[in-house]
Amino acid sequence: MAVKQYRPTSPGRRGMTGASFEEITKSKPEKSLIVALRKRSGRNNQGKVTVRHRGGGSKRNLRILDFKREKAGIPGRVAAIEYDPNRTARIALIYYSDGEKRYILSPVGVNVGDTVMSGPAAEVKPGNNLPIKLMPSGTLIHSIELQKGRGAQLVRSAGAAAQLMAKEGERALIRLPSGEMRYVLGECTATVGQVGNIDHQAVKLGKAGRSRWLGRKPSVRGSAMTPRDHPHGGGEGRSPIGHPGPKSPWGKPTLGHKTRSKKKPSSRMIIKRRGK
Repeated sequence: MAVKQYRPTSPGRRGMTGASFEEITKSKPEKSLIVALRKRSGRNNQGKVTVRHRGGGSKRNLRILDFKREKAGIPGRVAAIEYDPNRTARIALIYYSDGEKRYILSPVGVNVGDTVMSGPAAEVKPGNNLPIKLMPSGTLIHSIELQKGRGAQLVRSAGAAAQLMAKEGERALIRLPSGEMRYVLGECTATVGQVGNIDHQAVKLGKAGRSRWLGRKPSVRGSAMTPRDHPHGGGEGRSPIGHPGPKSPWGKPTLGHKTRSKKKPSSRMIIKRRGK
């Protein structure tokens, strides 16, 4: 994917970049693989806001992706590469030899007309899905399972790739894109290769309205508020927050405060934390 530059015809256009979409080969999604997507604007089943700054945005349909890759041993042909408004990665439409159609994440190097397959008999090549224990060390992978049969949970965003570092008995040591080193059971599956749309990080939105199209509402700085509205508020002019560390609007520590439970069962599978 290439990044497209816009001419500075307005202040919003100046510095704005976008995706060229040159890899897209089909403009409309497969009707049998979409369902209506109801927006929740950051609210839970009680109608309370649990995620702030969400709401609005363009209407979307949900594309049903095959994260389990259960069609073992059945070859599939890549029929099209499509845009998915619900994720940063591109998706590939697969026509399987038994007549079924499914969507998968589109990896780098997989083009229309290529053949992909899943299962233990699959080759180690981009787009194929197989158990991690059957891959050689050093392989770049994505769409990694954490529990056998549950489906891909890790490394699914645009340009992401993990690396299989070593295999030790029933476990495999994997380095995630964040730098975290963790064990995953060798029976869990992963897809070979790097997720496509690798230039996604280089796109500059350029104007506030483009964030609104994505369903992101503005966020006001706490230091711009009054003391009754935020712990950072108040003071004459631009003043420090007056606390040892930043806080949320409800007085809880934020920005670097660790929220992961120390009792999580999967903590023993993590060898090295991210960013260290």
